[in-house]
Amino acid sequence: MAIDTTTRPPAPADTPLGTPRLSTRDKLVLFVLCAAQFMVALDFSVLNVALPHLGSDLGMSRSTLQWAVTAFALPSGGFLLLFGRVGDLYGRRRLFLSGLALFGAASLLATLAWDPASFLAGRALQGLGAAAIVPAGMSLLTTTFPEGPARDRALGISGTLLSLGFTVGMVAGGVLTDALGWRSTMALLTLFALIVLPLAPGLLPESRTPDRPRLDVPGAVTVTTGLLSLIYALSTAADHGFGRADVVAALVAGLLLLAAFTVVESRSAAPLVSLPMLRRPTVAWGNVGGLVTFSMMSTVVFVLTLYLQEVLGLSAFETGLVFGVQGVLSAVAGALAAKVIGRFGARRTLVGSLAGQGALVAALLPLGTHSWSVWLATAAVSLASACHLGAIVSYGLTVTSGVPDGEQGLATGLVTSTQQVGITVGIPVLGVLATTSRNLLAGVHTVLALDAAIVLAAAVLVGLGLRRGQSRV
Repeated sequence: MAIDTTTRPPAPADTPLGTPRLSTRDKLVLFVLCAAQFMVALDFSVLNVALPHLGSDLGMSRSTLQWAVTAFALPSGGFLLLFGRVGDLYGRRRLFLSGLALFGAASLLATLAWDPASFLAGRALQGLGAAAIVPAGMSLLTTTFPEGPARDRALGISGTLLSLGFTVGMVAGGVLTDALGWRSTMALLTLFALIVLPLAPGLLPESRTPDRPRLDVPGAVTVTTGLLSLIYALSTAADHGFGRADVVAALVAGLLLLAAFTVVESRSAAPLVSLPMLRRPTVAWGNVGGLVTFSMMSTVVFVLTLYLQEVLGLSAFETGLVFGVQGVLSAVAGALAAKVIGRFGARRTLVGSLAGQGALVAALLPLGTHSWSVWLATAAVSLASACHLGAIVSYGLTVTSGVPDGEQGLATGLVTSTQQVGITVGIPVLGVLATTSRNLLAGVHTVLALDAAIVLAAAVLVGLGLRRGQSRV
């Protein structure tokens, strides 16, 4: 097995309480990597509230507006695995910096867009930059911070900011759009890139596999086009349902291409994804837990947004306050995640977090039209998000722990692909049951019941599956 060529200093000694002390340089490296991840997470949600204003300004019809989201989701999800391997082979730092530069330039193009084509081009290039930033950034984090308390803490902070970025984006998007217009949401992302990019070159070490095998081109083509087809189908179905011919065709093509990808990888001398790695219980079941926690929590946030505004009649600002409480509790959970994992292990934390998330989503079922429902919604979704944060951090550790540094790009590529597919798949698969229901409240109840059942079932299955792996990672 190849050994990573990255040179890094010994890990700082732990304090008596078991919390790792990070050097000033470690903190700066963590700031750069987490700020980039936060920026990408922000991009997932900051534009949502601004879409009607954007469409009016650029002359985009309602049917074309979905491409403001899809144009970003397609490349950001479709190229994750490919770029994760490219970083392994040709340099993770180089890929990270290239992705940051592309993301910043694309955000500027989207800010200054003069017509729909220029805006959608900016969004697509943002997605391509994000597909480079996320796996390269995660690989740099896991190869910079050694396995153990230091990595647990780093991933805890990263996971917190990932979840917080999505929530902050929902609130900030409405505030910025009302105050400064929709272009300010894209300008905010440009500003983030301008802050992070100058700091990164002097702080981040280069890291790659030393043997430089040939890139698995057939695997890259099948998995990238398969993911692109799948994400297109699911994104389009969120707005138009699964009955459209292009949705059905893209869904079938995506599944067939991903099936072909597994055949290609089993015969490749230098596979893009190691099938033996996928057969590891920690990798397989860890990613199942990640897929479920991301897809089901994004669905809860989506249907609660509809419920709070259309059933309870809350304003966009009041709805933002509800999710603001959720964001604060998520931040607290992220700060405590490393300590919880240090005590109970990543496997137990993942299973327990999934069980807690499912139980708290089930606690939302009594929601109705009474005034106390807003307090129940605030408390239950905030606590569910705290469990969700624990699942995010622990599933990332479960998947990447024990993986050699030379294959960290593959492992983190799987982690980040799971995140992207999870965020993409939940709303069209379950959320559509609420949006197409004649009675919105009844539809919300149906979605929440199914959501809770899926998460609780996943907790049981992941717990049983991980018994074949390490009991403590």
